[in-house]
Amino acid sequence: MIRVSRSFKLKDVSSFKKKLFKWSANSDISVFLNSNNYESDIGEYDAILAIGLHSKTQFTKQNSLTKLDDYINQTKDWVFGYLSYDLKNELEKLNSKNIDSFFLPNLFFFQPKKIWLVSKHSVEALYLDGSLIQDDWIEINETSPFYNFSKSNKIKLKKRLNKNQYKNNICLLLNHINRGDVYEANYCMEWFSENSVIIPEEVYLKLNEISTTPMSAYFKNKNLYLLSSSPERYIKRINDRIVSQPIKGTSRRDQNNLIDSKLMKELELNVKERSENIMIVDLIRNDLSRFSIPGSVKVNELCKVYPFKQVHQMISTVESKVQSNLSFAEIIKSTFPMGSMTGAPKVRAMTIIENLEVSTRGLYSGALGYIKPTGDFDFNVVIRSLIYDSDTKYLSFHVGSAITSKSEILKEYDECLLKAKAMISVLK
Repeated sequence: MIRVSRSFKLKDVSSFKKKLFKWSANSDISVFLNSNNYESDIGEYDAILAIGLHSKTQFTKQNSLTKLDDYINQTKDWVFGYLSYDLKNELEKLNSKNIDSFFLPNLFFFQPKKIWLVSKHSVEALYLDGSLIQDDWIEINETSPFYNFSKSNKIKLKKRLNKNQYKNNICLLLNHINRGDVYEANYCMEWFSENSVIIPEEVYLKLNEISTTPMSAYFKNKNLYLLSSSPERYIKRINDRIVSQPIKGTSRRDQNNLIDSKLMKELELNVKERSENIMIVDLIRNDLSRFSIPGSVKVNELCKVYPFKQVHQMISTVESKVQSNLSFAEIIKSTFPMGSMTGAPKVRAMTIIENLEVSTRGLYSGALGYIKPTGDFDFNVVIRSLIYDSDTKYLSFHVGSAITSKSEILKEYDECLLKAKAMISVLK
């Protein structure tokens, strides 16, 4: 399908992004991806907005990636959407019997009517109906970037596990590790709230202000909302190049610059955190090697510590080269879910954590992003994210940490609290 393209110069990118996001609020379906001005040698856009439903995938729990490949080939257009963590049950002999409060398909993608691609100094509109571009451009620029939000009701968050239950489950997980069943597993727990009324746009903007990250995202599909301050890239394709950037290793920030620098250096040298990261890097190298050109898998960056507003994060960059005709489904089958959210060996780790966790992860630990008509794509890892159903008024988020033989249970629990801090803060 051929889209009509038109470009405009921007004087103030930051102001335009705010106007664009606010302008999109009345759409039943939208994706807003925001890099928050983070510099990256693989970053193409400062922000992307996709709104309006032209076509979509049907509800699916079986053969989902084959159906998605068929949909991609049929539309031959930009599509946006998510891969749920429970897609794992189709890729491996796994199942989920835990509490499921959202009942989502294993993946969902849609073909938008309107796309805005924001770069440093310009924006490109890609419309199915080009006659609407000029009027929308005027309307966006006339939109006030300021809000007069009414107050949401008081959110009462509950933990799905109390501290003692968490400790007991980590002890069971450590038994698996000490027996040699796995050598790393990412264990997660849920915070939730029932009968909650929030204004998703307000919560997303607050979350993005408190926890400003390069893979930030807002997704709306009628009553379902994903409000994400993810710092992590799951996978990106640029022509014949595949890039994955796992995060393992977290420490707090401090307002005192000297203390903050010390915390950053301590994380960089922390043996346990480095070993966590390297284990997952090895797993991802193995995942990429399944479909990549032999000898092309390489680690460009190992265990580099990056500062974000709330935390320091240890990030590695793994990449490879692939044949041009390799399909989206073939890449996802070999790499999903992201190794940083599962453990190693991956399938055994997923089995164990499924048995020890209480609620299904759903969108959490999945991925949100886009696929271009050229076959290029980019997806985040859905972490540091709130999921909300405005019909059932159910609000949820998960946090977790990597458990290894060197883990200290209370420190792992504190790491979960640190990761939960931004979400709890915006809801207060």
